[in-house]
Amino acid sequence: MKLPVVIRQILLTLVVFLAASSVFADTYEAKLPAEMNSSPDLCKYVPCTEVLPGATVFSERKGQPPYVEGYSEQNGQRKLVGYVMLSTDITDTPAYSGKPVITLMGMDTQGHFVGVKILKHSEPILLLGIPESALVRFNQQYLGKFIGSNIEIGQSRPEENIIGLDAISGATVTVIAQNQVMMKSGSAVARQVGILKPTIREQAKLLETGAKPDWATLVKEGSVQRLVVSNEQVGTPRGDKPFIELWFGYLNQPDIGRAILGDGPYRSLMASLKEGEHALFVIRTNGTQSFKGSGFVRGGIYDRVQIRQDGDSFTFRDLDAANLYGIAAPGAPAFSESSIFIIRSKAFSAAYPWKFVFLGNRVDRATGARSFANFDTEYWLPATYLQGGRPEVVKPDAPWLRVWKTRAVEIGLFVALLLAVATVYALRDSLTRRATRKRKWPVNAFKYSGWLISIGFVGFGMLAQPSVTQVLTWFHALLFHWTWELFLSDPFIFLFWIFIIITVFVWGRGLFCGWLCPFGSLSELLFRIGRLVGLKRFQFQLPRKWHNRLKWVKYGVFFGLLTVSVFSMGLAEKLAEIEPFKTTFLVGLFNRSWPYTLFASTLLGLSIFIERPFCKYLCPLGASLAMPSTFRWFGLKRKQECNSCKACAVECGSQAIDADGRIDHRECLHCLDCMILYTDAHACPPLSQERKRRTKAGLVLTPIGADGYFIPIKPVAAPTDVAASNH
Repeated sequence: MKLPVVIRQILLTLVVFLAASSVFADTYEAKLPAEMNSSPDLCKYVPCTEVLPGATVFSERKGQPPYVEGYSEQNGQRKLVGYVMLSTDITDTPAYSGKPVITLMGMDTQGHFVGVKILKHSEPILLLGIPESALVRFNQQYLGKFIGSNIEIGQSRPEENIIGLDAISGATVTVIAQNQVMMKSGSAVARQVGILKPTIREQAKLLETGAKPDWATLVKEGSVQRLVVSNEQVGTPRGDKPFIELWFGYLNQPDIGRAILGDGPYRSLMASLKEGEHALFVIRTNGTQSFKGSGFVRGGIYDRVQIRQDGDSFTFRDLDAANLYGIAAPGAPAFSESSIFIIRSKAFSAAYPWKFVFLGNRVDRATGARSFANFDTEYWLPATYLQGGRPEVVKPDAPWLRVWKTRAVEIGLFVALLLAVATVYALRDSLTRRATRKRKWPVNAFKYSGWLISIGFVGFGMLAQPSVTQVLTWFHALLFHWTWELFLSDPFIFLFWIFIIITVFVWGRGLFCGWLCPFGSLSELLFRIGRLVGLKRFQFQLPRKWHNRLKWVKYGVFFGLLTVSVFSMGLAEKLAEIEPFKTTFLVGLFNRSWPYTLFASTLLGLSIFIERPFCKYLCPLGASLAMPSTFRWFGLKRKQECNSCKACAVECGSQAIDADGRIDHRECLHCLDCMILYTDAHACPPLSQERKRRTKAGLVLTPIGADGYFIPIKPVAAPTDVAASNH
């Protein structure tokens, strides 16, 4: 009677999950009008009045990057209230999903944020786990804050003049990305309209050596840099040629300028420049896309290229461009498009590093939607061309690096835990030899400690529960566009996955799944507690035939999610809620709507009576790790008699030992009970028989060797002289 009840319970949880997955977030993958990205009248398609209170009339897009002016209208007169900006007009900073959170922002004329509205996001954690209201509350922290302030995620540090923002528990990567979006967007517009003054940099003192290097030398020393954008980076089909390949360099430096242009053209160019103006060249050597822009018109802006130096952006109009007819440097490549651009701003200095930026659109292969994207390469004049060398530049830490520094102690403890568990497991032979079937504490003391630390510190403390959504995200990142910074933003998940990948290929999935997975550890702990409190008589395993059928379900779930993700990553992320991890650790059983709580609670309740039911039959993460476990380097030891002996199979809680005594390492959770029996002379049948035979014959019990058998007794011949004296 037990089997049908269990199957009905599992099916019920699936039905509840599927019913719950119909509950969507308001702006998750919201359908936005295509005109929003290109129409001059931005506020016709987005709710500008909601982010700029008091404004009733709005201008068309202006500036580069674009923004909108908002006015109040009284008695026929207009008064400037502030500015509205769309994040994807300015930055394409990706969040955890690999896609930007499309945000509409309002800023008053003094440079204070006055409104923020999320128009669209693709964050799985904000889909069914953490409510969107959490992101709304996070964004409200910006209201009233000045764009020129140092605003970071974490605690405020007044001594460093840093304003801290409270993060969203369980959504670290998302809020770090959102902070970059807010600050980059606000700063870009504030500098254009004069709220933030341009940074005054000391101008470069250029050295002239008289050399005229060839192209290869210019590239080697860094005087000429290359920017390549691949087709995969912009979402177009992979081809033989890149999307675009550009070369660029700074021309004011005499040695470089003469090498690129030749003596006569260089002198003419320098004579045409005013004091404080700077020239650089750009050529396209591959790809079919124009860096000038197909829609460029006289009097307009070259909207595909710009220069950025720290927070300052420099754009080019038609009067800022001159023709470049050829490259004089020997060995220069052939090119199909070229130009000389003039930076007419004293805020720019060639003494300091700057970035050449190519702006374009990225196509989402799943939806066909286009989004803003930029690609850049840093340029810094070689020290040999600067009087006194390069100035000292202190660059601010990347956002992901700041996270690592602020959580260094917890990261250190986490790394210590991973290393300790790996070390203990590597010494498993020594531990299992000290244990017996009735005395397992030499192994269980470490294993149970790992469970408790995993549940408390890793799961509920660090919120570092790995998920199949990360597998899907990384799969798509490898196919389309890999961004290290995206994954480094959550140090615990990043380090955990390094550990998982290494140990899966060394020992198989069992070390993570059996010892360190927070949900698996919680499930196993509930089973053990149930046994301790007198529920052992109600605990059972599924019959072998049903286990062998149901264990394939998790593989079906994984491949189903992977297939769906190819067509719709958003739908795959919804369906990935079959994992109860968010409900249990990231959000909390009592902080979600009842279908999710019921689903997770049912799985945990079943865990009291069946050992790890979710891990065995439903977990898509476990399935994704099980397949590479086939190629592990090390497995568990077996004897010849294991093919017919059933002792280990009876003890195996994960039911990973088949009828022929073989261990399926794709299902094995490394409880090590079989390894304890392997060297237990009283529990392992072959060893027990040998022990009894030797005892009855009065023979010594030798140690058990590496092969799991007693070391053979070898007779020792008597010394020759002793034998002769007896005669």
